[in-house]
Amino acid sequence: MGFRNDTCRYCGGSGRHGSGCFYSPHGNHAEIGDEDHCIYCGGTSYGPGCFYSPDKSKSGSRVHRHGHSVSNRPKCIWCGGTSTGPGCFHSPTGKHEF
Repeated sequence: MGFRNDTCRYCGGSGRHGSGCFYSPHGNHAEIGDEDHCIYCGGTSYGPGCFYSPDKSKSGSRVHRHGHSVSNRPKCIWCGGTSTGPGCFHSPTGKHEF
């Protein structure tokens, strides 16, 4: 799993992940992000297992959330799939989001 450091979308701090952001509504830093990296931890994984995520799937596990997609076939921010509508097991709402 590859990690990267980016700028926090709330405080502008560089190279930060995890807690300690006073401007974030959930107290954690979050990157601007892209379709290949989780905005909370900078990792490339999708689904459960993001220690810093305030977002939880319907099953209650903390999930990775990627930045919005800019590719020709947009990817869901929760699962990386290209399907639309309902059926995303990782999304808090059960729907794919882009």
